[in-house]
Amino acid sequence: MSESLQERYARESICFGCGPANPEGLRLCSFPAAEGGHDPDGSYEVIAEWTPGPNHRSFPGILNGGIIGTLLDCQCNWCAAHYFMRTRGLDHPPVTVTAEYTVRLRKPTPSDAPVQLRARIAEAGERKVVVEAELLSGGERTATCSGTFVAIGERHLAYGTR
Repeated sequence: MSESLQERYARESICFGCGPANPEGLRLCSFPAAEGGHDPDGSYEVIAEWTPGPNHRSFPGILNGGIIGTLLDCQCNWCAAHYFMRTRGLDHPPVTVTAEYTVRLRKPTPSDAPVQLRARIAEAGERKVVVEAELLSGGERTATCSGTFVAIGERHLAYGTR
């Protein structure tokens, strides 16, 4: 897949973390880790690389924790949406929203180099999934996340915004 999930399925999204149409946003670009998203061992993972700018710091040389949380939230959400799309045989991912998530900042993340994000399905249900993710800097895990993401229907306020 040459286009990111966001570029392919949500060109008009204004999400601060991953919306291609938000000129002030972070513009995270997520990709399935393997063809169709499924690794040979049957797991499901979405990956991304993102480069911080000078305005993303909390202290000199350190990436802001809120930015880290936003990146992990969006990465997990796209993992959930793409998982539902693939397992339901859809041609477009359903809209998914964050029900809850927890971020653990394990150590300071340098702001002078790209970071890598990996999100994978930990538990799956019919309408919701639990996704676990990590943020790596220089190959070292600096933050982790676990959250619940739900596929929503037309009556939800966020429906039609992707």
